[in-house]
Amino acid sequence: MATLSENILIPVEGQHIAGTFLEPSNKVPGVLFIHGWGGSQDFDLLRARGLAGLGCVCLTFDLRGHAATLEQQMKVSREDNLRDVMAAYDSLAAHPAIDASAIAVVGSSYGGYLAAILTSLRSVKWLALHVPALYRDDEWMLPKRQLNRESLTAYRLSTVTPNDNRALAACRRFRGDVLIVEAEHDDFVPHSTIMNYRAAFQEAHSLTHRIVDEADHGLTRKEAQRSYTSILLNWATEMVVGARMSRSRV
Repeated sequence: MATLSENILIPVEGQHIAGTFLEPSNKVPGVLFIHGWGGSQDFDLLRARGLAGLGCVCLTFDLRGHAATLEQQMKVSREDNLRDVMAAYDSLAAHPAIDASAIAVVGSSYGGYLAAILTSLRSVKWLALHVPALYRDDEWMLPKRQLNRESLTAYRLSTVTPNDNRALAACRRFRGDVLIVEAEHDDFVPHSTIMNYRAAFQEAHSLTHRIVDEADHGLTRKEAQRSYTSILLNWATEMVVGARMSRSRV
């Protein structure tokens, strides 16, 4: 691995001695985690630690209307939370160790929906969507708690194209690598929604679709949690290690 060197002078007892700092010249990938509606960054911490072990800088955070700002939940719109996501992304991208051209975003449910839209606003190389939800465009500014669940369920059971939905339109333009993780027994995000997302990724460099057997939407079973963690870490390892090998051959 290539290194950068910097000559320095180290002060000691009124004198200076010569030294040299050596550090890797290659910066590392960054990973942004976006939790689902009603959740918090706690959902992502275990998996973030696993990806940090691969040599990535990871950032988890709490969307407004959650955790410490729960009192705002009745007023928070998708526009508000998208701004949260962009602010978190910008914080990650500004980290001095980050390679800004190698950022992954991992989103779950509502966070997956926001992650998809983020790809149209920021540079994203890898996109992992765990049970990504889908919402109507025409209710964008409405506080999320005011959305009609019956109408939303019908919408998610229908065929939706990138021409009719902002998140799917962003997916159609995305050219990086994609992981979609579906839950076998999901009562909130049906198979039809997953297939709408899958069909939208027409320009993706690669697309991996996995189903967590016997899992519900929130991964309430420990076995389902372990399965999702394994799927995500294996995919991320392939992506990150592959990217490093490509750079080393240049």
